[in-house]
Amino acid sequence: MTRALPHYITLEDCQIRVWRRGSGPGLIVLPGLALGASVVAERIGEALPGRTVTVLELPGLGGSISAAADTLDAAAERLAAACRRLHLDACALAAFDLTAPVADRLVGKLDRHPVANIRLGLDRARAWKKRRFLPPHVTPRTDGTHLTALWSHIRDCHVIDPSDPGLPAFEGDPLPSGDELHASFAAAALSPANFTRLWSQCLNDIESIDAVGVVSVPHLAGLADHLRGVAPEAEKASSVPATQALSGGGIWNDYVELSAGRLHVRRAGTRGRPMLLFPSGGGSAETFTPVIQRLAHTHQVVAVDYFGNGESDKPERNVDIETLAEDARELADKLGFDSIDLWGSHTGALIAIELAVRHPARIGRAVLEGPVFISSAFQADLLERYFPRMTPDQWGLHLQLFWNWRRDLFMYWPWYRVDYAAARRLGIPEPSDMHRFVMGLLQSGSHYDRAYRSAYIYRTSDRIRLLQCPSLICAGPNDMLVDGLQEAAKLSPGNVSVMLTPTTAWWPAQKPDDVEATLAIYERFFAGAPL
Repeated sequence: MTRALPHYITLEDCQIRVWRRGSGPGLIVLPGLALGASVVAERIGEALPGRTVTVLELPGLGGSISAAADTLDAAAERLAAACRRLHLDACALAAFDLTAPVADRLVGKLDRHPVANIRLGLDRARAWKKRRFLPPHVTPRTDGTHLTALWSHIRDCHVIDPSDPGLPAFEGDPLPSGDELHASFAAAALSPANFTRLWSQCLNDIESIDAVGVVSVPHLAGLADHLRGVAPEAEKASSVPATQALSGGGIWNDYVELSAGRLHVRRAGTRGRPMLLFPSGGGSAETFTPVIQRLAHTHQVVAVDYFGNGESDKPERNVDIETLAEDARELADKLGFDSIDLWGSHTGALIAIELAVRHPARIGRAVLEGPVFISSAFQADLLERYFPRMTPDQWGLHLQLFWNWRRDLFMYWPWYRVDYAAARRLGIPEPSDMHRFVMGLLQSGSHYDRAYRSAYIYRTSDRIRLLQCPSLICAGPNDMLVDGLQEAAKLSPGNVSVMLTPTTAWWPAQKPDDVEATLAIYERFFAGAPL
């Protein structure tokens, strides 16, 4: 049976992500707040193989983060708009635990009343209300312990008796695995403030829900039995429409189906030359938002989450720069881009180099920020020590590893040389900025190092000599790879310029004037103007 697949539904000013699985009569699902939408989609898909299950990721969470709403009514309006875009008419509706109040509001906003209106785990939600079970304070902290607190809260939803916090749960749906907890946590933790606000709003409203025409079942097993009896007339759900740009501009998300799986991209700009933007390895392209937004003034920018990173699929395969470059070539083919410009940072700079060397006729101009030049002895040391093993477990022990590893990357080069001589002047990010960087890693999970590691085995010195397109090799003064500019200047052909930029524009807490000056350099280079 096919797995649940994510899709973005573009509304006027935001996007709702949905997870779709199966075929047959339609079922709309609000996943609740104890499990992530992706996990619920898989579980319901297994339990209901004869239906098209569409799980709506709640506004403000996961892939629906841009759709955050101040009130439950506004959240329901956005979900209803997504249902209309999906043409989900005459479907059954199921809502888990605390989302019963959202479901009530959604019913009133749909074009047609659901053929069945079901609530799962309502007694559990009411028990949480009775004992005021609320999330912990999750404002990002310097030590990252807010992540552990949120993980514990989500896990306790399942392992603790909802009525008595002094006892474990003795019944219910299957307890989530470490991977299921990780997926649920990652969706909630993208914006802890959104999650805690939505939880509190739903908890406060759980007793005022409309019981007319609503069927309550305690567990997932009862959902299939009920639907077989009362909702055979539900219509087959239509296919998911193609993702559209936001009408007001800005960055929007999309998935592109490639031979290796579904690649997650961030897009901005609808005019000008196409551009592929390749981030550094390990996390997602989200932290490159300042660069994406600026380059979108003149380009159609497509920023990539590499396979294994961010929100892209995590295929089991060997990864090297050559493979990632061919993924990029296939992406350009799928998008219909015959001629493209390139921007890449660190690992991304190497992918841009390889793509330009392999397909020179298709490349216009390329900015290559901080390409990796390392000695063979340092390479062996990095490959052995740089990448800690990160495996989600049921207690969330990996969260502190992710947090402190990423924090030390801002403090030392390489991170494992905790020594005065290895200290960097980049600056330790504020907790809120650190949170964004760490969440990109958490979305990547145990695959985080595959694209990242490939940068340390690439033959940069050999390949950079073969560049044919006009290229700018650059780095900010505090970039750990800034010394590579000297090597690049010695090896690069005459069509390549090498320069030190005022800063690394996508790093947090940089001086605004330096960021602006750096972005202006990119803009002038792509315009063919003097630097």
